[in-house]
Amino acid sequence: MEAALVVLVVAIALGFDYTNGFHDAANAIATSVSTRALTPRVALGMAAVMNFVGALLGTEVAETIATSIVDLQDASNHTALVVVLCALLGAIAWNLITWWFGLPSSSTHSLIGGLVGAGLAGGLPIYGEAIVDKVVLPMIFSPLIGFVGAYLVMVAVLWIFKSSAPSRVTRRFRLAQTASAAAMALGHGLQDAQKTMGVIYMALVTVGWAAADGTIPLWVKLAAATAISLGTYSGGWRIMRTLGRRIIELDPARGFVAESVSALILYANAFILHAPVSTTHTITSAIMGVGATRRLSAVRWGVAKNIGVAWILTIPMAALVAAVMTWILHPLLG
Repeated sequence: MEAALVVLVVAIALGFDYTNGFHDAANAIATSVSTRALTPRVALGMAAVMNFVGALLGTEVAETIATSIVDLQDASNHTALVVVLCALLGAIAWNLITWWFGLPSSSTHSLIGGLVGAGLAGGLPIYGEAIVDKVVLPMIFSPLIGFVGAYLVMVAVLWIFKSSAPSRVTRRFRLAQTASAAAMALGHGLQDAQKTMGVIYMALVTVGWAAADGTIPLWVKLAAATAISLGTYSGGWRIMRTLGRRIIELDPARGFVAESVSALILYANAFILHAPVSTTHTITSAIMGVGATRRLSAVRWGVAKNIGVAWILTIPMAALVAAVMTWILHPLLG
């Protein structure tokens, strides 16, 4: 029974990784597509490749997910595996709901909310202090830094190129967006694919198929990287429209700045803080920041408010779905 549960967890985790890919594809490429720097299919192909590469560049975020959210050490193997399974189901459910309504919510926080909800429903301890330090604080500060950073960099860009011909500047930044979109996609793979690795690693450690103090197996890294890349290539057109056009009409310079600032924030959190931050929150706030350099009214704050509501609801709603799934499946799978 335990072996079957592990296989099921791995399969569902890769399914979550796939939905993460198509749900968050817009994070990397919406600005480049909306400014016509890249065609949709070229952008998706590039994002898929960079997602795969980024997924293999580190495991620090995966280890945070595996060891800093819910304590599985004293749980029975059955309970631990059911908690991980239901956490994934809660995260997938919220991903699909927000994708359907075209809201760029966070797959990261869906998974974390799922782990918290399933853990509490399963009677397991939660690492409250670690969640505050590694999840809540980055969740608050990353969008703020993205907004302010993108605003300031965009002001600097406008000042530097104030005397240049607009057509020439647009052409150059459209070319530069290829690099910034690739950097953003790399950061997405670095952050989001690792979360799936962390969940699979939790399941493997539970039944002794991996050492708790060892490294994440190579096959787990490759499987997670492949799943998120395939999901990315399948696209996320609903959310792409929201990020690329409904918040603000972007030009190539603003698209380049938003992507570049977002990528730097993702890298800093992955390599320095080891914090699982949301690529969605980061790029959305950066888009708002560059948009505000025109004038505050240029940003469609009604759309931004709807996105904000989805952000606030993500962790509790994913936790609720995961908790309900735990209450249902724990006795059934026993």
